[in-house]
Amino acid sequence: MKQILQYLFNHQTLTKAEAKAILIEISQNKFNESEVISFITVFLMRTITLEELEGFREALLQLAKPVDLGTKDLVDIVGTGGDGKNTFNISTLASFIVAGTGQKVAKQGNYGASSISGSSNVLEELGYKFKENSEDLKADLEKGNICFLHAPLFHPALKSVAPLRKQLGLKTFFNLLGPLVNPVRPDFTMIGVANLEIARVYQYLLQKQKSEFMLVHALDGYDEISLTGDTKIFSRTGEKIYSAEDLKFKNVSPESIFGGETKADASKLFVKILEGNGTEEQNSVVLANASIALENTGKYGNYDSCLALAKESLENGKALQSLKNIIK
Repeated sequence: MKQILQYLFNHQTLTKAEAKAILIEISQNKFNESEVISFITVFLMRTITLEELEGFREALLQLAKPVDLGTKDLVDIVGTGGDGKNTFNISTLASFIVAGTGQKVAKQGNYGASSISGSSNVLEELGYKFKENSEDLKADLEKGNICFLHAPLFHPALKSVAPLRKQLGLKTFFNLLGPLVNPVRPDFTMIGVANLEIARVYQYLLQKQKSEFMLVHALDGYDEISLTGDTKIFSRTGEKIYSAEDLKFKNVSPESIFGGETKADASKLFVKILEGNGTEEQNSVVLANASIALENTGKYGNYDSCLALAKESLENGKALQSLKNIIK
């Protein structure tokens, strides 16, 4: 590792093969804690390259516990995290709204590394039991049109570095990998990205895949459609900037989408929104994200049609029922 670190400190980058090999060795605990933290820190000081990201991704997918849900006609809505905005769990709420429309969702998530409450925190707080095999995940998918994959159960490499990530409390390249390594490999992915440079790297990487994708980036720095300003959306066919009005909503204030101070705050707010008691601003943000995710599938018509489906899911309690069905 010392040679690798010296090489990287001299402003060199890794090939895809080198990146893959190193991450596999990290997962096998071949290096000590100081060496791994030093390695992770390199990527806090510069942007990860496309080859490095591809190599790290291949390593995690190769090491991942295999999952077979009998279909890949699934949606994942996920953000890189680490935007420092401490919003409520927008992508997870949007996932339940999508599930409430009848579209099946395979969401991967984790505990918050640089936020108060990640998707795993909020679902665990609500009584959800993490599943770690295909049969149990399939059962959830049948009951609630959604299953949740707690990333450390499916990615041994993430397990080995989790304590170090928590100690650092900063966004690392593992945040960037999370949205790319869902072991289900769903056909449709919507990824929130906190900066445009990384959005470009993701776009290059995902265009090589068969699955459909949308990348969303709020131009004021959120890794989701925040409606606090304009949003840039990337897809296989290009990119476009959308205002809140383009998405049929009004602009909202950053304070109106704050996630609270504790995990308990986050889970209470999560249920409050699903129960139909969210504020107009909170509802608007989750509906915008859910609608874009539905549109990405190409199965439900244009954005307006998808928005109507998303509203029905939230307002008629279908999204809430999806949550209840998998917590029973």
